[in-house]
Amino acid sequence: MSPDRRNTEVPGRSRGVLLGVVVLWVVLYASFTLGSPALLDDADSVHAEVAREMLLRHDFVTLYANGVRYLEKAPLFYWSMAGCMRVAQGLGASSARAMATAARVPLALAMLALTLLCEALARRLFRDARAGMYAAAIVLTSFGLFLFTRILIPDALVCLWTALAMYCFWRTEELENRNEAKLRLFCGGFAVACALNVLTKGLIGVVFPVAIAFVYLYMTRGMKRTLVRLRELHPWATLEAFLLLAVPWHILAGLANPTQGHPTPFRFVGGHWMVPLPTDGNVRGWTWFYLMNEHLLRYVNLRVPHDYDTAPQWLFWGLCLVWVMPWSAFLFKAMGWAFPGFQVGEKADVFRSQLRRRDLPLRRKARLLLLIWAGFVMLFFSISTRQEYYVLPALPALGMLIAGWLGMDARGTMTARAARRCLWVPLALGAGYAVFAVYMLLHVATPVAGTDISSLLTQNPTDYALSLGHFLDLNARALGLFRWPLGLSAGCLLVGPLVALLLRRRGRARESNLVLAGMMVVFLVAAHLALQTFAPALSSAQLAEAIAPQVGPGDVVCIHGEYEAGSTLAFTLQRPYAPGSEIHILEGRSSNLWYGSFFADAPKIFETPETLAAEWAGPRRVFLWQSLTDAPNQLPKLPGPVYILVKSGGKEIVSNRPNR
Repeated sequence: MSPDRRNTEVPGRSRGVLLGVVVLWVVLYASFTLGSPALLDDADSVHAEVAREMLLRHDFVTLYANGVRYLEKAPLFYWSMAGCMRVAQGLGASSARAMATAARVPLALAMLALTLLCEALARRLFRDARAGMYAAAIVLTSFGLFLFTRILIPDALVCLWTALAMYCFWRTEELENRNEAKLRLFCGGFAVACALNVLTKGLIGVVFPVAIAFVYLYMTRGMKRTLVRLRELHPWATLEAFLLLAVPWHILAGLANPTQGHPTPFRFVGGHWMVPLPTDGNVRGWTWFYLMNEHLLRYVNLRVPHDYDTAPQWLFWGLCLVWVMPWSAFLFKAMGWAFPGFQVGEKADVFRSQLRRRDLPLRRKARLLLLIWAGFVMLFFSISTRQEYYVLPALPALGMLIAGWLGMDARGTMTARAARRCLWVPLALGAGYAVFAVYMLLHVATPVAGTDISSLLTQNPTDYALSLGHFLDLNARALGLFRWPLGLSAGCLLVGPLVALLLRRRGRARESNLVLAGMMVVFLVAAHLALQTFAPALSSAQLAEAIAPQVGPGDVVCIHGEYEAGSTLAFTLQRPYAPGSEIHILEGRSSNLWYGSFFADAPKIFETPETLAAEWAGPRRVFLWQSLTDAPNQLPKLPGPVYILVKSGGKEIVSNRPNR
């Protein structure tokens, strides 16, 4: 076979790679990680409860949390969770734990699909089966993707739909105009992926793929040829397919949640627009809140309520390297390989000349597409509000870019010295971490059995608006509970890079990369064990399970503070859909329930110290949850005795009646 033909053919996926992907996926995403730990307070259990209430209310247009309109999210993620819950119920698994496991299934399946899709796309981009295998290994063992699929947030699905859109777009690049039927098919696939993305995460679902594709076309063709190419991609049929899938839910949601009363108009004061706040019965509908408040105003940091923080730039960009470790050691080499325009030498001169002439060969275009993909996502959030996990849609592109560079080993075009130099970085960092871990293991005492982890933590409430803020509470005393995770992670982070480096020295690049993947499997297992240890401080599930046998249909369950602080109560208690079954809130009308609570039909769940005191002295039993560490952490004045029913994880539940 000629070299030219070998470079244009797309190699197939071997059975060994497919088997390896499925086995690793089962280990990391479809076994013990599905059932543990219990759902966490805040987004994890709030989103699961939204899906559960979707089933209870038989309303698949308007989302509800605790009986209150939850208008800030797109529905597809919740549809998928509700579907899995319904399947679990059909199989006779309807307990809170079983339903929590079912809620995690969509993200697990999304990770399998994303891994296989990135493996297929990398094989096509680089015409190299080994690059596909490495891409699958990198995506499947990505620390960032693993960590943020431990929480029920839809960003892994965003990665999947964005990758699917880019796969379809690249197929149109390969085809040019040689097969009109296939060109239409992949243009339609691009539209479907964008529509699913919009139904998962909102407008960025279409902004990302379209912007990435446009920037790529402009850089490889110039403006005139880009406009010509866009006309060849069946724009009207593609737009029609996109609108057909994406628009109906938006219309139905707007009709189901119209403006009520007479909301305060916008005002221009002191050179700035003032965003008006709603009042009871006077509230703008879904269209304004979802499209304007949750998209535009959030992007420019004017969203109401302002119940979130933004990660600093250095942390946002720095964590990108952490989320793809240890593969990030190769990232800068891979970026230079993809865009040698800032380098010197003959190859760089050729690249610059081809880029100026818009005459890059297909293999160069493939690398450029991945660079634009990752770069656009990072830059988009660099000029807006951002959380630590907003970088996730860039990770598949970075993983495939690194995989393509690593795949150069098979063709002998990458120097062994460069790869060995890169491996010194994770080896040095792993050795430093191992020294730290060994020191902690030797000098920190193991707490006695049954110690509540919350009693060992340092409280940093100002950091809790960040998604990982609670992990900053860890200190030396608390690390005594993490001996197994510390030992496992230290061992793999030290031994993995060392063995990989030794294999590189012997010219065994493939085995070296597989050792790094195996190291990450062990590290992710250790990370999951650490999350299980830390979970009691982040979840109220254990409290809810303790009181569940005592809670009757007419009893009042109340959270002292924001609903999200103890939101696992609602999901774990699995109370039926009926007026009065909602969780009541004392001194916490804010965050996710805030906006929906102003609609006229919102349940009357917000208590004051006076109304709670009246309930406490009344005929109904009251269960009051409150934090022992975070404000508000002082009980209001209550008439009659206060019985402490259960205390765990820095939280307690008290009642006006003793246990039966």
